[in-house]
Amino acid sequence: MPIEILMPALSPTMTEGNVTKWLKKEGDEVHSGDVLAEIETDKATMEFEAIDDGRLGKILVPEGAEGIKVNQPIALLLGEDEDVSALDKFVPPASEDAPVARRQQETVPVQAAAPVALEKAGNGAGRIFASPLARRMAQQAGLDLAAITGSGPQGRIVKADIEAVLSAERGVPGSHRPAAQPAPFAPVPAPVLSKERVLALAGNPPYTERPLTAMRRVIAKRLTESKQTVPHFYLTVDCETDELLKFRTELNAKSDAYRISVNDFVIRAAALALRQVPAANAAWSEEAILLWDTVDIAVAVALEDGLITPIVKNADRKGLAAIASETKDLAARARAGKLKLEEFQGGTFSISNLGMFGVRDFAAVINPPHGGILAVGVGEQRPVVKNGALAIATVMSCTLSCDHRAVDGAVGAQFLAAFKKLVEDPLTMLL
Repeated sequence: MPIEILMPALSPTMTEGNVTKWLKKEGDEVHSGDVLAEIETDKATMEFEAIDDGRLGKILVPEGAEGIKVNQPIALLLGEDEDVSALDKFVPPASEDAPVARRQQETVPVQAAAPVALEKAGNGAGRIFASPLARRMAQQAGLDLAAITGSGPQGRIVKADIEAVLSAERGVPGSHRPAAQPAPFAPVPAPVLSKERVLALAGNPPYTERPLTAMRRVIAKRLTESKQTVPHFYLTVDCETDELLKFRTELNAKSDAYRISVNDFVIRAAALALRQVPAANAAWSEEAILLWDTVDIAVAVALEDGLITPIVKNADRKGLAAIASETKDLAARARAGKLKLEEFQGGTFSISNLGMFGVRDFAAVINPPHGGILAVGVGEQRPVVKNGALAIATVMSCTLSCDHRAVDGAVGAQFLAAFKKLVEDPLTMLL
């Protein structure tokens, strides 16, 4: 029997993925370790490698297919002694919420696949595409499908869309049915607004649609959950960086083997400050506060349609040159979609630097389960008072966002004091 090649779980939070490109075609020989396809996950576009030898017998999911559930077959691999006739014995498992192209593969060629109109909108203005399960759930819950935007292929409404609406209808004005009262102090989920409702609220101005990627959906989900469930508080400190800039110039002039940036100093200083104040290197769980033994700094990198946070592991044990080399490599591979899972999944603390865009200061949203994130602004000349006299110094504002469940105000202040001292006396970072 052919071997099923399944949609892989390329990150712990991944439940579905998109096939962006096939790098093998039907009939090609496949060896363990060969790259079969590029898969867009909830984090990034990653290469998917084969684990078995054989010949690619049939591609079940075409390039561009979206919303393929983890562990759904996406292709069939023929063994050494099998010919194409073995493919006739394969019967794909049925799934109500499988992608449209994937389910129709059983009866029609993918090239001819087209969404099936399951129902007409109540106003007769057009067709609504929904899976049978989603349609049944909506009917039982008394929901109007015309007011729901589908996240499946071609805008198809699937089970997850119905569940999202049901979970959002807790005291939200304009919901589809009477809302139950939330428990005292329970966070109220943000409303799920259809495109039509958003347009109505905005006054129907002209617009251009930008389709939601898997990464953008996860960013929206995780950061919404963070702001709703994590009690943020913010502390800001101003750091004078004239000595750091002078020291950086001297270091970079000594060798062409490295190029140290201000952000590399920030990473090193934050890592050493976390080692000095270990209570800030923490995360909240319902059973206990977790104090991490390692200092792994996740650094936000902007992508074309989102961001990703590659991790400098054991940053407190690495020198400035090593941090500079590693961050440059991680950022380049992050933008190329070539990071490995372990290189961007996890970490104990985050840094987001918008200084290169001229941003003076900002407050970043915590990326759970991290207990804090440091937002770094631009270094700019500002008037300061030194020894009772007015002077000019290069000042960089840094704002720490803390999860108050795990990190108290005094702990956050101690971390910032240690960070400021390191930044303003950069020679101590070499100790």
